[in-house]
Amino acid sequence: MDNGGIKMKQFIVIGCGRFGTSVAKTLTKLGHDVMVVDNDPEIVKELSEYVTHAVQMDAMDEASYKSIGIRNFDVAVVTIGSNIQASIMATLITKDLGVPTVIAKAQNEIHAKVLTKIGADKIIFPERDMGVRVAYNLVTPNILDVIEFSSDYSIIETVALAEWEDKTLKELKLSHTYGLTVIAIKRGSDINISPYADDEIKKGDIVVILGHNNNLKKIKEQ
Repeated sequence: MDNGGIKMKQFIVIGCGRFGTSVAKTLTKLGHDVMVVDNDPEIVKELSEYVTHAVQMDAMDEASYKSIGIRNFDVAVVTIGSNIQASIMATLITKDLGVPTVIAKAQNEIHAKVLTKIGADKIIFPERDMGVRVAYNLVTPNILDVIEFSSDYSIIETVALAEWEDKTLKELKLSHTYGLTVIAIKRGSDINISPYADDEIKKGDIVVILGHNNNLKKIKEQ
């Protein structure tokens, strides 16, 4: 599956508390196939409306992972909450069974070290990484950060696209074409707040854009 140049991936989110649910729902919104796994039937039932597949299973049971075809997933996101043993086992099993990228949520630095040692490719600390930001970063490498301040509108930080370089905001017509507002341009240590229409974007600039989520998608698809 391909969506505007972004290769769609198969994600499995293991453990669906608030953080895991946020990651799963956002990845689904972005058009990816998402399976969620949790041992709570109520959570599974609730999430089944939002994601591609929702399965009730024991995150520490290797046979269960094999039965859902874990090898078919590109990325496993282990977001199990307070059960550190389950978190470690889920990370170990998914990595051992061949998932290329395993991202795991850690409770603290010691937990993080253990997860890294057993093969986690990236560690997430929920206090620092909102689920929405993590999801965007997983699938849109040019997007550096996302702040979702309502269900419809977000602010994104993105590295200037090649086709933006050496063009003014007026020439880019982001506001006219996409209904997007450039609220800042970062160049090295300098930040241009509320840039003018005649201000140019240069190679390597970080552009901060405000807009409706549907319109921001068009930027990510370029």
